[in-house]
Amino acid sequence: MTNMEPAETMEIKDNTFARQFETVVPEGLLSVEYSFQEKKIFLTKINTPENFENQPVIDTLLKNIMELSTEKKFRVVPIHPKIATFFKKNPKYKELLPPGIRI
Repeated sequence: MTNMEPAETMEIKDNTFARQFETVVPEGLLSVEYSFQEKKIFLTKINTPENFENQPVIDTLLKNIMELSTEKKFRVVPIHPKIATFFKKNPKYKELLPPGIRI
């Protein structure tokens, strides 16, 4: 397995009603649930289509969410373990963590 990052930007919909970022993959809908509180976005859950194990696509979705958070000047609080792991693998996004949160 290589560490090649997909170059394409995926189309992400911010579904404010369902409070999740969504993107469509061939297998179905991939989404990351969130909640907002005082300029912080809490990433609470990753929803994947059944038997979907494509971690690079999940990472691309998370990278796009980090870019959106940077643009909007939000702090990111990873609640879901896979999202915390994403921060460990991508230290450049650690600046988005609120002060006092260590991963």
